Amino acid sequence: MTVTKDTIIGDVLAADHGTAPFFQEVGMHCLGCPNARSETVSEACAVHAVDCDALLAKLNAHFSAQ
Repeated sequence: MTVTKDTIIGDVLAADHGTAPFFQEVGMHCLGCPNARSETVSEACAVHAVDCDALLAKLNAHFSAQ
């Protein structure tokens, strides 16, 4: 899987539940909320003032290592 700014967080989590800590370590602790799971990565990063490119790099490195 390749994660982009437009990827839905719920899709990332469904592809690999092991990605949850990447979101949690940047302050996104409400991953179980329906609204949070339907947001794009960029929307969530904007709300949480997170560097989207840095988060994408971590997520994509995780998926490419599988």
